[in-house]
Amino acid sequence: MSDTPPPATSAPSRAAMKKELPERFKAHKNVWVMVELERGQVHPVSWELMGEGRKLAHKLGVELAAVVVGAPGMGTREAAAESFVYGADIAYLVENPILADYRNESYTKTLTDLVDAHKPEILLLGATNLGRDLAGSVATTLLTGLTADCTELAVDADKSLAATRPTFGGSLLCTIYTLNTRPQMATVRPRVMPTPARQEGRAGRIVEHAVDLREDSIVTKVLSFLPDRASQKSNLAFADVVVAGGLGLQSAENLQLVRALAGVLGGEWGCSRPCVQKGWAPADRQIGQTGKTIRPKLYIAAGISGAIQHRVGVEGADLIVAINTDRNAPILDIAHFAVATDAVRFLPALTEAFRARVSLHSRDRLAG
Repeated sequence: MSDTPPPATSAPSRAAMKKELPERFKAHKNVWVMVELERGQVHPVSWELMGEGRKLAHKLGVELAAVVVGAPGMGTREAAAESFVYGADIAYLVENPILADYRNESYTKTLTDLVDAHKPEILLLGATNLGRDLAGSVATTLLTGLTADCTELAVDADKSLAATRPTFGGSLLCTIYTLNTRPQMATVRPRVMPTPARQEGRAGRIVEHAVDLREDSIVTKVLSFLPDRASQKSNLAFADVVVAGGLGLQSAENLQLVRALAGVLGGEWGCSRPCVQKGWAPADRQIGQTGKTIRPKLYIAAGISGAIQHRVGVEGADLIVAINTDRNAPILDIAHFAVATDAVRFLPALTEAFRARVSLHSRDRLAG
């Protein structure tokens, strides 16, 4: 028996691991986007995904389809028509009175039936409360892969979907493939992708699909509906102005300075992840890749050093103003303007300056 150890073998490449796609999946084609429709309103993430789906469809040489599900007369046909303006070639429309409100059982059956009938190769959903719930159950029912909370979507050289998402608390990015099943599924959080430009006058074809749903077979019942506007939760993802604070503010009490400035500017306030970890603010106020991704017209970062997961979550802002005593803080790498000073002393003065300016403009409008 030889004492010579066997030669070391390298890990197999992704291409080497990939098996032949089973025959039953080879007919799958086209890119689908689930249009999230509630009470006649389309969630903006649906149109953001439509823009990304258009890019994927172009690279694959296939059509882009919107999936619209709901009750008749609750904006379904309007949403289907609107999807063409944002790039869809086809709109699969499922109308049924039982689909008036989102329930996992009815929506999962509807979407899985639609997939089985028309066989997409890629299915994208928004990483909202509804989208996350639906995506997981649909992927489980179809026995396919799902990559959640993606920050980037691409088509690989062999035409597989390359879905990139943060891992290890946002410190690393990993790219995940669904190699041997279809459809390839992914969810993307709101505001991660830009909204595509509208193409007025663009048309497509609507394909209606009937699904057999029975109310007595659905366990979940809707007793009442509470709209988001009636809650006290933040709306950071869609605010035009966001002011956020970090550990540089020195205490939880000083976050009031951030809230005051946001109030004067008519915006939302948030904070960095360490502030949430210290208990200074609730989790729904956390900004960054592991919190809320934002794309405001103005973002003011006060006392935030700018870890990578935070920078990735705010770099889509039109204008970034950083207030920090550290001239080498990473946030300055993406800031358009920087103020090298103590945010605790600077924020009250900035708030008063804006308050005076806003009051002056208000008086001018009243006088006019």
